[in-house]
Amino acid sequence: MKFIETKKAPAAVGPYSQAVEANGTLYVSGQIPFVPETMTLVGPTIQEQTKQSLDNIKAIVEEAGYKVENIVKCQVFLKDMNDFTYMNKVYEDFFDGHKPARCAVEVSRLPKDVKVEIDAVCVK
Repeated sequence: MKFIETKKAPAAVGPYSQAVEANGTLYVSGQIPFVPETMTLVGPTIQEQTKQSLDNIKAIVEEAGYKVENIVKCQVFLKDMNDFTYMNKVYEDFFDGHKPARCAVEVSRLPKDVKVEIDAVCVK
């Protein structure tokens, strides 16, 4: 088992890792839309927040030696399902034709009251 850490994504602020690699699979912890350098929220819109969460995932994935195309599953947690269409457009643009399995659910609250949190699983 290998623990992944990069300064190009927000630091883990609790008893967890940014990602863990085990048996050829990378498990990326949920990423909220914090700018790594400042550990502050990127902006107020779901579009900005979705993009930053995905950029954080990409930084972790690449640090571990994987590519975005190695992502096989994502979970998207939304504060408001009314934001789904806007989140989905940014998500689609980010993956550029790659289509990992996914679920998207509305939750009552997310850390730091952000609008979105996304995790990922990668396989080489």
